[in-house]
Amino acid sequence: MKEITESYVGIDVSKRELDTAVDQEGDFWQSANDKKGIAATVAKLTELQPALIVVESTGGLEIRLLTALYEAQLPFCRVHPGRVREFARSIGLLAKTDRLDARLLARFAEAVKPPVTSLPGADEQRLSALLTRRRQVVEMLTAEKNRLSTAPAATQNRISQHILWLKEERDKLDEEIEQFIDQTPIFRQKQEILQSTPGIGSVTSAILIADLPELGQLSRQKIAALVGVAPFNNDSGPRRGKRRVKGGRAAIRSVLYMATLSSIQYNPVIQSFYQRLVKRGKEKKVAVVACMRKLLTILNAMIRDNNIWNTEQSVQKA
Repeated sequence: MKEITESYVGIDVSKRELDTAVDQEGDFWQSANDKKGIAATVAKLTELQPALIVVESTGGLEIRLLTALYEAQLPFCRVHPGRVREFARSIGLLAKTDRLDARLLARFAEAVKPPVTSLPGADEQRLSALLTRRRQVVEMLTAEKNRLSTAPAATQNRISQHILWLKEERDKLDEEIEQFIDQTPIFRQKQEILQSTPGIGSVTSAILIADLPELGQLSRQKIAALVGVAPFNNDSGPRRGKRRVKGGRAAIRSVLYMATLSSIQYNPVIQSFYQRLVKRGKEKKVAVVACMRKLLTILNAMIRDNNIWNTEQSVQKA
C-alpha cells in the first residue's frame, strides 16, 4: 500500500509574482500576485491539501494571498523573514533566488512546523487600517511641527496650514475608530475590559483588538512569545548569559511598552511589581520588559475570562 505523506508548501511573495514550491523537490509554479493569479494558486493548494503553507511577511504584499488562503480554510503561517534567514544559515544555504526562497520556506515549514497564523477578520482588518492611517498622520504631524521651527518665513504659513489639516484628520480618524468599535459588539466588549485596566487607553486597546486577535485565546507563554516579550535563554555549560527578547509583533510591543510606562505610574499591580524588581537589583530596562510581559499576561487572562480589571484577581492571574 502506498504511504501517504504530508506536503509542506512555501510561497515567496513579491510585488508582481508568487513563487510556490511544494516540499523540497516537489512541484513548483509561478503566478501573478493579483486576483487571478492568487485564485489559481489557491485552487491548486486546495486540491493538494498541504499540512502547512509558510509565507514570509513582506510589508503587506502578502495580505491578499493570506486572505484567500484563510477563506479557503487552508493552514498557513506568516513568519518573520529574519527567522527564515537564520534557518537558511543554519543549514548552509546562502544562495538566494525566488525559486530557492520558495523551496527554503517549504523546508522551513516541514522542519520547524510553526503554529498556524490566526488571520484577523474583516472587521479587525478595517480597524487595523484605520489605526495604521492614524499612526501615519501622527508621524506626519510630528515631522511638520519639527520643520516649522526652522522653516523659512516663506513656507511657515503653508506648514502651519498643513499642521491644522493633519490635526483635523487625526481627530476625524479618532472619531471614526471610536464609532466603529462602539458599533461592533465584540470590539466594544473587549474595549470595556481592556480600558478598565489602569494604564490602558483608547489607542492601546484599539491596537490590541485589531492587531492581536489571539489575545485571550493562547496560554500566557504563547501570547508572550507571539508579541516578543518572552525572554530567551543564552546559556552554555556553566555560563549563564543574559536573557533577551526578540522577534514578535513590533507594533504591539511598541504600544505595550508605552502602556507599561503609564502602568508603572498608575497601575498598583504593575507599579508594585516594577518596584520589587528594581529593589532586587534588576536593571530598569529589564524590569520594564518584565512588566510588559506581566501586563500582557493579565490582559490575556481578562479577555479569556471576560472580566474587567480587579486588582486582587489580577495579582493572581499574573
